[in-house]
Amino acid sequence: MNDSDSSAPEDLGDAKRVAFGYVAAAFAEAELDGLDSDIVVQAALFEAFRHLVDLYGEEQTATYAETFPERIRGGGFSVAPRH
Repeated sequence: MNDSDSSAPEDLGDAKRVAFGYVAAAFAEAELDGLDSDIVVQAALFEAFRHLVDLYGEEQTATYAETFPERIRGGGFSVAPRH
């Protein structure tokens, strides 16, 4: 599991940029179909964690998830400029 993924999408490698585009398109399509964005986000997070557990196991995934509060508060997932 790679913790260096806190960069903005424009800073990622080509494969990650393409993957980000697929996910963004899926979100947009779901919202166009009338699904509430909050529901789509929760489903995406659940599926992402389910897949991480399949790949790395519960303990390694939990350890990875423990880094999220600090990364979130530090702006690691923010798109808008910080003030």
